[in-house]
Amino acid sequence: MRKKLEVQFLEQGMYIYELDRPWIDTPFLFQGFEIRDDEDIQKLQQYCKYVFIDLEQGKDVSVPRSPNITYLADAEPSATKRDHDPEKKIEFELLKQAAGPHAERKQTYHDQTTVEEEVDRIRNTHNETHALIQNILEDVRLGKSINSDKAKQAVSKIANSVISNPDALTCFSQLKSKDVYTAEHSMRVCILALVLGRHLGFEETALNILGIGALLHDVGKMKIPSEVLNKPDELNDQEFEVMKKHVPYGVNILERIKGIPQASIEIARCHHERYDGSGYMSGLSGDKISQFGQIGAIVDCYDAITSDRIYRLGMSPHAALKNMYEWRKSSFEPFLLEQFIQCMGIYPIGSLVELNTGEIAVVVTMNRRRRLKPKVVLVLKSNNLPYEIPATIDLSIQTTRDGRPYEISTVLEPGTYGINPVNFLPIHGMVS
Repeated sequence: MRKKLEVQFLEQGMYIYELDRPWIDTPFLFQGFEIRDDEDIQKLQQYCKYVFIDLEQGKDVSVPRSPNITYLADAEPSATKRDHDPEKKIEFELLKQAAGPHAERKQTYHDQTTVEEEVDRIRNTHNETHALIQNILEDVRLGKSINSDKAKQAVSKIANSVISNPDALTCFSQLKSKDVYTAEHSMRVCILALVLGRHLGFEETALNILGIGALLHDVGKMKIPSEVLNKPDELNDQEFEVMKKHVPYGVNILERIKGIPQASIEIARCHHERYDGSGYMSGLSGDKISQFGQIGAIVDCYDAITSDRIYRLGMSPHAALKNMYEWRKSSFEPFLLEQFIQCMGIYPIGSLVELNTGEIAVVVTMNRRRRLKPKVVLVLKSNNLPYEIPATIDLSIQTTRDGRPYEISTVLEPGTYGINPVNFLPIHGMVS
């Protein structure tokens, strides 16, 4: 059982399962930890208003039930359990957002290529841009100037690919390494920002401005001492303040580069600002945060919490969207977050899912009309034996052997049954 608990009731020995804000906004590196001492309690009280505790992994609260304590797994025999269970309700609301209508937009894009065609077309550009951002970050570390023209050219190619078919680069964004995190994170944030920008109907010029800012949003981290940037343990308060300085460092670096638009710089300036004013570097809130800055905050957080690090495993894409939906209004502009959920789908590319047939599959392509019915690759049969040749099926068209519509029953954590979903994406050419 889990409980939602105001921080004034925290005690040593409790297991913190979740916060009321993104973990990346706090010094806590681990998504889930036991309160060891009063210092942990004081830190939690400094950053959070409430948290979620897990009674199976830690102690219960010693005070009796009160309005400040919500029990998330109380028995509810009613058929309307969803209305009384916060986790079920969030799941239901997430489904509604993913399947909801598109907002009006200036530009409507249609896929011009299949995902397989676009993967082949953009592979070299993806690899070249990845190498470019690594070189840019190294140049910043060494105090050298940045060649903004090369970065703009690379972003233009990426934007063109996203316009043609966003699923190809979304597949590439699933390739993740713990060893070159900042470079790969910058690349993925660029891709995700462009995918959201396309969904919002941004014109190509705006997409390029958005993309260059997203690609360079974390350049300031190269000015952070490596013992803080790469520390495998929890940051103390002083180290966390040092880490925060990557934002002004980055803004200063980008402002000195000729040809970087101010709107692009806003992504570096605002990607850690939060809608309720609880972020940094300026504590901006609401519409005082630029639209590009709000987009940067959403995609930066999504990639950070879905990525494995040395000190923790990342969330599944589905779990990340679910958590971010809980943080709407406090951390993120609600409309933009809802649009991000729509463009990613409740079952984002790379999700490991179980179908209503009992088969295990990996989501490989979005369905932009029927977002709950993506294309998947069948990996395991209903008896959990692997398919000799994984086959792609379209859940919106094909039916089960007994004529029923295919449906996704549940989302599984990456690694379940020893499956790495990335191995079944079309970037590896394994899909038939």
